[in-house]
Amino acid sequence: MKINGRVWILAVLLLVASALAGCEKKHERPKEEETGYRIYYINKEETAVVARSYRPEGVTTEELLGEFLECLWETSGDPEEKPAIPDNVGLLDYTLEKGQLSLQFDLAYLEMNPLYEILCRAAIVRTLCQIPEVENVSFLVEDTPLMDSNEIPIGSLNEESFVENAGNEINTYTMTTLQLYFANEKGDQLVGERVEVHYSSNMSIEKLVVEQLIKGPITKEAYPAIPPETKIVSVSTKDGICYVNLDEGFLEQGYDVLEMIPVYSIVNSLTELPGISKVQILINGETNLTYQESIRFETIFERNLDLIETNR
Repeated sequence: MKINGRVWILAVLLLVASALAGCEKKHERPKEEETGYRIYYINKEETAVVARSYRPEGVTTEELLGEFLECLWETSGDPEEKPAIPDNVGLLDYTLEKGQLSLQFDLAYLEMNPLYEILCRAAIVRTLCQIPEVENVSFLVEDTPLMDSNEIPIGSLNEESFVENAGNEINTYTMTTLQLYFANEKGDQLVGERVEVHYSSNMSIEKLVVEQLIKGPITKEAYPAIPPETKIVSVSTKDGICYVNLDEGFLEQGYDVLEMIPVYSIVNSLTELPGISKVQILINGETNLTYQESIRFETIFERNLDLIETNR
């Protein structure tokens, strides 16, 4: 199925939908459980995305797309919230084909400040991916793919692009920039990578760091160090020491890296955070283990700058 849309089509859809009462009014419906839909806005401080339950009038994919897109430019009626997309930003075109929704914005999109743009992007994706036939959303500006701060195309995004606590109802998201360390090409040193991450305000920043390390790098110069099968049991910090409790998947090293690289990928990344100076790694709560026959997990690790590659 392919849908072509332009800004003027939005107006037509809204008229056909029998004069939509406006997003502000339809937020007054009694219970979210009736439809499960939400429209996402940005809080007044421009630090987080906020969800509002919503009852659409449209039924088909075309109708829902037109209606939800229109709502992204409108207010929720709460003075503490802002529309996801600023008034001066225009949508030139959109296409939906095989689950991929491509949004084509005008140059005004690039005028948003970086933080607001990331929150705007999160609100758009979270809102539109609720439509059953929309699996991923990509962003273009005047036919050019949208780039992140590292000049890397952001690519297709979906709800999983925005980190949250599984099993919890999350209404707010925020953004942060993390300094992470992954393996270099030879697997004998660490390379740094700065990444922008949207995450649930219910999640600790320490857990977010470990999740991103397991997820792997986004640049071609960095390589994964931690097995992707690794599961996080818990992450907590006390008295400047971050305790990272992983399952046995961490021990099954499938990458060609020195044994210290996965350990210090975690240690050096976490000690970039304020208030963390040391890290202890546990496996299912146990520390009386030896990693790769050489590293004792009873050790409380400190930052190791000698492992960071400097000739980049």
